[in-house]
Amino acid sequence: MHSDGRYLFAADDAGVSIVDSGVWTWDHVDHFHYYRAEARILGAVEGGGVAAVATSNSSTTGGTGLFFPASGEAVLLDTEALSRGEVVERFRLERPAGPGLVVPAGSFAAVAAGGEVTLHTADGEPVGEKASCEDPAGTITTRVGAVIGCRDGALLVTVDAELPVVERIPYPDGTTAPRATAFANREGRPTVAAVAGDAGIWMLDTRERAWTLVPTPEPVVQATAVDDKDHHLLALTADGRVLVLDGRTGALRASSAPLVGESLAAAHPVSLTADQQRAYLNGPDEQRLWELDFADGARVAREFTPAAAPLFVAETGR
Repeated sequence: MHSDGRYLFAADDAGVSIVDSGVWTWDHVDHFHYYRAEARILGAVEGGGVAAVATSNSSTTGGTGLFFPASGEAVLLDTEALSRGEVVERFRLERPAGPGLVVPAGSFAAVAAGGEVTLHTADGEPVGEKASCEDPAGTITTRVGAVIGCRDGALLVTVDAELPVVERIPYPDGTTAPRATAFANREGRPTVAAVAGDAGIWMLDTRERAWTLVPTPEPVVQATAVDDKDHHLLALTADGRVLVLDGRTGALRASSAPLVGESLAAAHPVSLTADQQRAYLNGPDEQRLWELDFADGARVAREFTPAAAPLFVAETGR
């Protein structure tokens, strides 16, 4: 499951089902507008293989990208139509089967597949220059632009003078740390985090166009950047503890007790989500959802016991 903070995109081998949570926020940079409507199921999009989903930071404009790896179908949905309760495809392009991404960027979209990234208008027409990208994996939209993870680094897609532009951000020379394949942060912030195997955590500053490898006191399985003035960096260990780290040095500031060890051992989906003041962690086997105050020693501020196992969790209204 993937979420942009309003919609939930549930992917399986038959396609992607879309739910409107009915709550969302409009970010005006210096202030926010908050909205609420009825939650509802909008419909589904068919495709081959479990789709990779890419969203922007807007729940009412632009596009939402789906890439189906088994069939190689690259689909851009109209996000404004989703806000009206309609599932509308702006384009559906054929690409080689395998890993791929359709990444919205403003009113454009980048399609990563077959070793290259092509840029398109919302109607699927080619625009701009192609860029190479081997083994695309991982994408996230920051306040600066859209990130696409590639074998040798990342591509940053922005819009300049009403045209899409691709910039390459290579890994530092001489690095032997594993590449980033999944990015996470507090929504909209310019710096994102990704696990770098057992070497630590990659921090990608999209504003500075720079990677930093942050060592961790032990290997971690998930990481997310709060990207606040105190440089909070959160990570999940293999035995289910949440670590609060210094995002500049990797120094340990706090650690929770083991929370989701059973779920990780059973290979169930567990997600660590960062917000401005709290973090959220689901435990399907533990039948729990925790809210942690990462600035106060990783203290468990609230503990929820949902009636159904929380296999997938998304924070909406953001």
